[in-house]
Amino acid sequence: MIQKPDKIKPLSIFVVSGEPSGDQLGGNLIKAIRRAVTGPVRFQGVGAEAMEREGCTSLFPLSDVAVMGPIAILARLPKLVRRVYQTVDAILEANPDVLVIIDSPEFTHPIAKRVRKRNPSIPIIDYVSPTVWIWRSGRSRKMRSYVDHVLALLPFEPAVHKRLEGPPCTYVGHPLIERSDWIRSLKPRELANTHGLKKGRKILTVLPGSRQNEITLLMECFGGALERVIEAIGEIEVMVPVVPSVRHLVEEKLESWPIKPHLVEGETAKFQAFRLSDAALAASGTVTLELALSGTPMVVAYRLEFIASLARILATFPSIVLPNLILEKNAFPEFLEETCTSENLAAALLPLLKGGKAREIQLTAIKGLEKKMRLACGQPSDLAAKIVLEHVRK
Repeated sequence: MIQKPDKIKPLSIFVVSGEPSGDQLGGNLIKAIRRAVTGPVRFQGVGAEAMEREGCTSLFPLSDVAVMGPIAILARLPKLVRRVYQTVDAILEANPDVLVIIDSPEFTHPIAKRVRKRNPSIPIIDYVSPTVWIWRSGRSRKMRSYVDHVLALLPFEPAVHKRLEGPPCTYVGHPLIERSDWIRSLKPRELANTHGLKKGRKILTVLPGSRQNEITLLMECFGGALERVIEAIGEIEVMVPVVPSVRHLVEEKLESWPIKPHLVEGETAKFQAFRLSDAALAASGTVTLELALSGTPMVVAYRLEFIASLARILATFPSIVLPNLILEKNAFPEFLEETCTSENLAAALLPLLKGGKAREIQLTAIKGLEKKMRLACGQPSDLAAKIVLEHVRK
């Protein structure tokens, strides 16, 4: 426990997130800091429900800045710029003992740069490393001028920043580690009973993404893959986890699918579907880690918007699938851009559904992934809180 010497002035911590996943990290971090500190702590920042539940009121709605992709960012650029400067002014006025920026580098890093320039005495911690291991690796070295420490969610990232001469970086563990016991405690048959799944049929979870552009680009291809799978092995049960914000779009795109899937909402139902499924077809993203830690074999696919796809010219990476990067081998098949076809996806899914060597290889890889991601002791949010408090300005 850390005893704050100044009993009158509370410890001041400013936390800035830029999207819902960052808000969840921020909420857990605030909770962990409160556990670690004796005495009053004042939190200010930008977040949403998770951070606000822990007593950190947001400067403005997170939806104002939670945008992804170059087209979406350009469309809302004036508002984003205003929010950046509003946040910088609030930080300088608060003069916190430490500033924590969480993910969303397009929003949080311009804030960090301006705060460092105008008040270099405020320590700045970056919680979630930018993807310098995929593209724009030069960002790592540039970050040294305005970031004092990076808290990494993936075990290979500290070595990457060291190689790229970036700021000090520590693997604090992925937040999914904190949920592993909860995931294992779920009873997936409850979901099967709720949706009336027919016994004996193979179960496939399909995840076309949680953003509109992902769904638009992938739903038709995924539907074609399902058609080929059904032709090969007969009727199957299909689960599609959805978030409320894009459910209407998913339902619209389902009109062209050869089968009516079971739509499920909420975290519990999503992980129950993972645990219940023989395999999954997923858009690349954090969900691939969720699937792996749920023990679900998978095939991964992705297509990009035209402008975003130009970034591939600058990319030098062996995989975009997080479990593959952590394992340092392509254990989970991925199909990107021109290789993302219904034929390729179906051909990769069939061996996972039928069982055999391909399925066993993935299940073995999943066990290795869990070992690589496990911390020696403690939980990710507690380790993150410890490092943040070590940088508190004396």
